Amino acid sequence: MHEPSASTRELLAENETLRARMAYLLEQAERNHEIMCRHQAFDLQIVGAGSFPELVGTIFRTLPVISELDIVTLSLVDPDADIYTVMHRLGVDFEQFPNLMFCEHAVELGFDMSPERRPRPILGPYAPGQHCAMFPHPPAGLQSVALVPLLRNTRLIGSLNLGSADPGRFTPSLGTDFVEHMGSIIAICLENVISNEMLKYIGLTDSLTGVYNRRYMDRRLLEEIARARRQGYRLSCVYIDIDHFKRVNDTVGHQGGDDVLREICGRIKAELRMSDALGRFGGEEFVVLLIDADLENASMVAQRIRASVAATPVELSSGERVDVTVSIGVAALSDFARDNAIEGVAQELVASADAALYQAKAGGRNKVVTFA
Repeated sequence: MHEPSASTRELLAENETLRARMAYLLEQAERNHEIMCRHQAFDLQIVGAGSFPELVGTIFRTLPVISELDIVTLSLVDPDADIYTVMHRLGVDFEQFPNLMFCEHAVELGFDMSPERRPRPILGPYAPGQHCAMFPHPPAGLQSVALVPLLRNTRLIGSLNLGSADPGRFTPSLGTDFVEHMGSIIAICLENVISNEMLKYIGLTDSLTGVYNRRYMDRRLLEEIARARRQGYRLSCVYIDIDHFKRVNDTVGHQGGDDVLREICGRIKAELRMSDALGRFGGEEFVVLLIDADLENASMVAQRIRASVAATPVELSSGERVDVTVSIGVAALSDFARDNAIEGVAQELVASADAALYQAKAGGRNKVVTFA
C-alpha cells in the first residue's frame, strides 16, 4: 500500500481544516440564530408591556439572561422629577428596581451632545470612577461596558447600560448596530409606556389642585385596606372641609377661591409623607389616607394641618390676603373591621371621618374631632 503523496496529505489536511471551519461556522450560525430568536421574543415582551414596572422589570430580568450580561442598568432623564413623582404616586415601588436611576440633565449621561452629532454608544473597559453613576451596584469582576443612548426624535431620554465580566465583550473597535437597534426599541417602549402612565395619572387627578380625584381615592382606599390587612398595620382617614368657603368665593371671587383651594392643598401636602394620599372629594372637601398611622398619630397630623392653615392668611394672585380655617374629622380602621368585606369597610371608614367632621363644624369650626 502506497503512502499518500505530499500533495494528497496537504489536500486532506486542508479538507479537515475546511470541515472544522464549516462546523464552527454552522455552530456560530445556530448560536446567532438562537440569540436572534431570543431577542425577537424579548422585543415582543417589551412592546407588549402594559405598565412602567412591567417594562422596566422585563428589561432587568430578561436582558441579562438572553444577552449573557453580568449587569444591566437604566438611566432616565427626568429634569423636574415628573416621571419619578407620577410613577411613585401610581404605586411603583422603586426599591424593586435598584438599577434604575434618574438624572436631571441629559449631559450627565456622558455622551457627546454636540448639536451637529447624534449621540453614539460608548464601548470600552469598565472604569469605576468614570462609570459609578451608571453602575451604582457593580458586580464583582466587571470588566467591560456599553453605554447605549436612548433616543426619541434626536432627543436623549436616557441610557441603557450593559456590563460584562469579559474584557473583550465591549471594546471601542466593535460595531454598534445591534446595541443601537436594541436601544431604539427600548426607547420607543419607554416613551410609550411613560406617556400612557402620565395619561392614566392625569385621569386620576383633580385638574385644579393637582391632587388625586375621588375616583382614584376610592380605588386606593380599597387597595390600602387590603394591604393593611395583609401586613398588619393601621390605616386612618382624615376628612377636611374649608370653613365658610362660599363666603370666600363671594368675597374674593371664583379665581380667589381657586387660589385658596390650591394653597390649602399645598399646606396639607406639606404635612404628609410620600406614602400618604391626598384627594379632593369635591368642592372644598378633601380626604387624606394616612398609611400605617393609628388614631392618635392621625389626630396629630390633622392638628398640624389645621394649625398650618389657620396660622397664615392665604395670599391670592390678585395680591389680596384672606384668612382661612379648616374643620377636620379623623377616623381609623378598627381591628374588628379586618374580617368584613373591604368595600363595606371603606365606606364605613370614610363615613366615620365625615361624621367626625360634622361634629367639628357643629362645634364651632377650625377644630379637629376624632371619631369615637
